[in-house]
Amino acid sequence: MRKIAFLDIIFYVAIPYFLWTYGRDPLGDYYAMLLSTVPGFAYTIYRFIVQKQFNMMGLFIIGSLIISTSVNILSSNAENMLWNQVYLGYLFASVYLLSMIFKRPLALTFAIDFAFLQGYPRENSKTLYSTQGIFMWFQLLTLLFFLRGLFQNTFKAWLISNYGVNGYDQMLIYLSISGWIFNGLIFAGFIFISSKIYNFLEGNDFQFPVNHPE
Repeated sequence: MRKIAFLDIIFYVAIPYFLWTYGRDPLGDYYAMLLSTVPGFAYTIYRFIVQKQFNMMGLFIIGSLIISTSVNILSSNAENMLWNQVYLGYLFASVYLLSMIFKRPLALTFAIDFAFLQGYPRENSKTLYSTQGIFMWFQLLTLLFFLRGLFQNTFKAWLISNYGVNGYDQMLIYLSISGWIFNGLIFAGFIFISSKIYNFLEGNDFQFPVNHPE
């Protein structure tokens, strides 16, 4: 866990900060900012491959990353790039909200993926997590994902409005810190739900459906 946190700081904050600070003069604001996104992109792809996240959660992360990178490349200047990131961030946050509205919370989908990596069949996990008394917690956890996106992008919009492109180095630091706080809350949320699932299984004679051969 400490190693992952250290690598996150290196690839999402330290190296981008260095590239932005020392790349502005020779490259200009836009290309220096674009270059600063490369370490995070490469590191995320590396994590995706090493952790073998070829599932809904992994595809969601990679899909978001590809779309974000495409928008960054197509932005004509540094300020447009920052504002486009904000608009896109709101769009991603709305996906979590819509998944709640349609009773398909993404947090539940992510939990099924994680359980599958631990060796539990997807259908069994889906049946268990969708039971009354557990499902609502995945709805609330998905709400936390939505609130993270809402807060992060509103905060970023405020920083852009007040500091402009010159405040990009501050954005890297402040948004990383607030992001880690939300990630900690989300991790704690998954731990909390795990305890609820354990208590549910202890107190109920829960039976998974059995698929009988025809």
